[in-house]
Amino acid sequence: MDKKGFIKKELPWVLFWVPAFAVYTIVVIIPSLTTIGYSFTDYNGFSSDISFVGLKNYLMVFKNKAALTSIINSLVYGISVPILVTVIAIPLALVLNSKIKSKNILRAVFFFPSVISTLFLGFIWKFILSSSSTGLINSIRFKAGKDLLLLLADPQWAMPLLILITVWASVGWHSCIYIANLQTIPPDYYEAASLDGASKFQQFKNITLPMLAPSMTSSVLLLLTGNLKAYDLPYALTGGGPGTKTTMITQTIIEEGVTSNRIGYASAMSFLFLLIIAVITVSLTRFMNKREERLYS
Repeated sequence: MDKKGFIKKELPWVLFWVPAFAVYTIVVIIPSLTTIGYSFTDYNGFSSDISFVGLKNYLMVFKNKAALTSIINSLVYGISVPILVTVIAIPLALVLNSKIKSKNILRAVFFFPSVISTLFLGFIWKFILSSSSTGLINSIRFKAGKDLLLLLADPQWAMPLLILITVWASVGWHSCIYIANLQTIPPDYYEAASLDGASKFQQFKNITLPMLAPSMTSSVLLLLTGNLKAYDLPYALTGGGPGTKTTMITQTIIEEGVTSNRIGYASAMSFLFLLIIAVITVSLTRFMNKREERLYS
């Protein structure tokens, strides 16, 4: 192929690729590299007098109990949600993919929470679960002459309630992923299994579940990466409280960087948590891919 023919063939996709890469570089790559650079300094966001402090900011993260607590909270939240959503979404997808007459209405009902802004959902549930007499649940109990429940103000219940609300908001959208995958499974597999005397559970175990492996990989990874870096729903619902029971690392980073003007320290926390997310994501991706290979081999 001559030079002119090569340019004519390759130019269209280059014209699409270059603008996207330029935007990605400006929005992601440059800020990420800048953050890593700031993590080794005492930059406060205002002063031009910046000093190199080496690993001091990183050592401070490991010495800061609040920072470590927020990292643990993010890991508990980010790992619990994908597990619960997957356990609920697959059976729900089976029901919504069946021949029930109201399946289209039910799909819309379960999908609806994922359309609403997570910030708005947080404020709605905060009103419902408020520990004061103005909250929906406690106002009903107050009028009935019963004691008020702490709910989100209870240190033991704040995180479980936050996880359950996130699962409620996510399960409909991810069940749609599984529904789309279920519709690609040939019915002949089930007919052959029925003729061989396989029960419904055996068909689910040996046909449905293995065939859902690709969508499970996508769903779990989306949930994991999205909830590990969650900020809006936890902050709107609990504000990080009670105490630091639901404080996520994203909230701590914003408070340290924006409120306390400790950009260098916040950048170190950001980079450390990025490494944690990268390790978890890469490990999970390799595990899920190997699982798919075993199922299809």
